Amino acid sequence: MADLEALEDWVSPLLQRIEPAERSKLARSIAQQLRRSQQRRITAQQNPDGSAYVPRKPRQMRGKKGRIRAKVKMFQKLRSATFMKARGDGNAATVGFTGRIARIARVHQEGLRDRAARNAPAVQYDQRELLGLTDTELDQVRDTLLAHLTL
Repeated sequence: MADLEALEDWVSPLLQRIEPAERSKLARSIAQQLRRSQQRRITAQQNPDGSAYVPRKPRQMRGKKGRIRAKVKMFQKLRSATFMKARGDGNAATVGFTGRIARIARVHQEGLRDRAARNAPAVQYDQRELLGLTDTELDQVRDTLLAHLTL
């Protein structure tokens, strides 16, 4: 996070010279770029450091008699724009989850204990970082800011 703080210290005086409406527009575009890259990383099942997510625990794949459920990648719905929100205003660009989904994402992000269902036993979830900045994303933000400031 030191890189992010250094980027913030470097860009703050420059952004103060831009009109608030233009800052909001820039923040929205950066947030959307970050959401797209986060979605690609979640699809690839990777943590921000490039390591793979800890795989799911094995489970019974038989439902009704004779039927076998297909294996589905983790967080398939969470990565959609419906649940992963990108927002930008004059002060910040944010990417995150909302509502009930935010709690589920937090449990996985931090590797907390939770129940899969109301009366189910509490389970310790493995840490899978859904949101986080990679070096490539930091460079992308820096390039977007520079491109906008040089216009």
